[in-house]
Amino acid sequence: MPCEVPEQHIPTVDDEFRLGDFSIDEYKPIKVVCIGAGFSGIIAGIRFPQRIPNVQVTIYDKNAGIGGTWFSNKYPGLACDIPAHCYQLTFEPKTDWSAFYAPGPEIRSYLQSVVDKYKLMRYIKLQHRVVHALYDEPSGKWHLRIRRRLNLDAQPPSAPPPNTASPSSDTEEGYEEFEDTADILFTGVGSLSRWKWPEIDGLKAFEGKLFHTADFEVGDGNKTWQEATHNWRDKRIGVIGVGSSAIQIVPALQPRVQKIVNFVRGRTWISTPFSGAKMAELMERDPEAENYVFTEADKERFKDTTYYKQFRHELESDLNSVHPSTIKDSSAQRAGRAAFHAHMIKKLVKKPWIADFLIPEFGVACRRLTAGPGYLEALCADNVDFQPTHINRITSTGIELVDGTHEPLDIIICATGYDYSFQLDFPVVGRNGVTIQEKWSPHPSTYLAVCADGFPNWFMSLGPNSGVGSGSLLVLIERQVEYVAAAARKMQRERLKSIEVKKEAVEDFDEYLEHYFPNTVYSEKCRSWYKMGKEEGRVVALWPGSCLHAVRALEYPRWEDFQYELPDGIKNRMHWLGDGQTYNEKTMTGDRAWYLNDDQLDMPPVPAE
Repeated sequence: MPCEVPEQHIPTVDDEFRLGDFSIDEYKPIKVVCIGAGFSGIIAGIRFPQRIPNVQVTIYDKNAGIGGTWFSNKYPGLACDIPAHCYQLTFEPKTDWSAFYAPGPEIRSYLQSVVDKYKLMRYIKLQHRVVHALYDEPSGKWHLRIRRRLNLDAQPPSAPPPNTASPSSDTEEGYEEFEDTADILFTGVGSLSRWKWPEIDGLKAFEGKLFHTADFEVGDGNKTWQEATHNWRDKRIGVIGVGSSAIQIVPALQPRVQKIVNFVRGRTWISTPFSGAKMAELMERDPEAENYVFTEADKERFKDTTYYKQFRHELESDLNSVHPSTIKDSSAQRAGRAAFHAHMIKKLVKKPWIADFLIPEFGVACRRLTAGPGYLEALCADNVDFQPTHINRITSTGIELVDGTHEPLDIIICATGYDYSFQLDFPVVGRNGVTIQEKWSPHPSTYLAVCADGFPNWFMSLGPNSGVGSGSLLVLIERQVEYVAAAARKMQRERLKSIEVKKEAVEDFDEYLEHYFPNTVYSEKCRSWYKMGKEEGRVVALWPGSCLHAVRALEYPRWEDFQYELPDGIKNRMHWLGDGQTYNEKTMTGDRAWYLNDDQLDMPPVPAE
C-alpha cells in the first residue's frame, strides 16, 4: 500500500526564517546588576568586565563603604579566623600582613586597595539599598527598586533599637527611590550581612549603653575603638555569646575595663593555632604565640616572589588538608578532638571549672571552629567572670539570670550573630509572582548553591550551602563569580531571553545534600548558624563536601541542567549564528587570524621517549 504523502507546509511571511542582522561575535549589550560590595561584588567588578564583552556592570551596596561584613563589623578584636595569607584573592597577593590572623581593619584596607587598583568605584554605588526585585517575564529582565541616600557625605543613621521596626516608607526623609533593570541579577550579600538582636526579654529597657558587635559604634567615627573606649576603665561590661565575635571581643576588652561578664549559653571548641608545616616553622621563632606577628624581616623575605609563592602555596595546601576531620568518627576527627580538649584544659588551668561548661560533647567543627587567640586566657583573668547560667531578662541596670541572680552592668554587648535563614531582607519575586522568601520556606534549596528554579537570570555567591567547613572561602567565591560570568556570556552569545535551572536539577542537588551531611560532624546536635541557629536540622550554610570539591564542581557548568527561552518572535535556536560571518570580516577591521596568536595557541606536549 503506497505511503500517504503529507501535505507540504509552505512557510508564510510571518514564520519565515530570517538571518540575524549581526555577526556571530557581535555581542549584544548585556547589563549585570550586583547587590553587595564585599568580596563577591569586588571580584564580580573585576571578572565580569574581563570575561563578558559589551557588558554594563552596576554594584549597589547599602553601606557607606566597601567591604561588606568587613565594613559593618568594627568591634574590638575583630580578626580573620583563618591564616591571612589564605584570606586573599588568588590573583592579588599581599605580602605584608601584620599577623598570622589579620585584624579586621587590615582586611578592609586590603579590599580597598583592590578596589582602587582595578578602579571599581566607577561601578559601585554606595548607600544604595535594593528594596525590591521583580522578574518581568515578558521582557526577561529584572526590575529593581533602589533606595538611595540623598546626602552621601553624611553617615547613615545607626540601626534601630531592639524591637523597633526599620522605616521603609518610599518618602522616608533623606532618601529617594528609583528604578533600574538588569539582564542578569547577581546577589553577593553573604550570610553575615543581616545582624539581629537576641530574643531576650527587656532588651529595650536597659538604660546603659547597648551594642551589637555587627553595629559597634562608640561615638566619634574618627576615633579608633581603643580611643573611644578609653573611659571604660571603670565600667562593667556584659558580653552575650560564645561565637567568634565574643571569642574575639572578650580578650580585646579585658585589659581595658573594670570587669567583663561573659554570658554563655552553649559550648564551643577552641582550637589550637593552625598546625600546618608553615605555622610550625613560625612557631619555632615564637613558641608562645597563638597569633604570630610577622617581623620586618619576615615581610622583607616575602618580597622574594619565589619564596612567597611557595610559602603561600604550602600554607593553603595545609588548610585544604583538614576536610577529613569533618567526617564522623574519622581518625582525623578523633585526633583533633583530643588535641583541642588538651589545649583547652591547659589554658583553663586557673579556672578549671569553666571547662565543665565550655568543652562540648559534640564533634570538632560541628560549630564554626576558631582558634580564638587569648580568649581562654582572658576567661581566667581576675576581672572576667564566665557565666553559664541562662539569662532570664534584661533590666534597666543589668542582666537577671534564671536563678534570680542579678549582674549590674554599665554596658551590654550582644555578640549574638546574624539572621542565618538566608531569607533576604527585600522581596525577590520570580515567575508567577512567587517570592524567594516563599520558595525558601522552611529552608532554602538551590542548584550548586548558585541559582534557584523559578528565578531566571538570577545567580548568587555565598548563598545557601556556599560556606566551607575547611579551606579558604575566597577561592570558592572566585569560582562562583566565574560560573555566573560563564552563564552571562552564554546568554549573551546565544542571544537568549532567559537561562533558568531545571526544577529536577535543584531536587537532585537537594537529594545529594540530604545524603551527604549525615556522614559529617555537622549533623550532630549542636547549635550552629550552619543549621539556621538550631541544634538539629538541615545544614543550609555549608557546601556538601570539601572546598576543593566545590571548586571542581563549579569548574565546568552542566548546561544540560538548564532550560532556555529565545527572544520573543524567534523560533529557530540557531538565530545566534547571525549573518554567517565575524565582525572583523564584516567591517574588514581587527585581527582576522587571531587563532594564531600566542595567547590563543594551545601547544600539545610532545611525549618523551
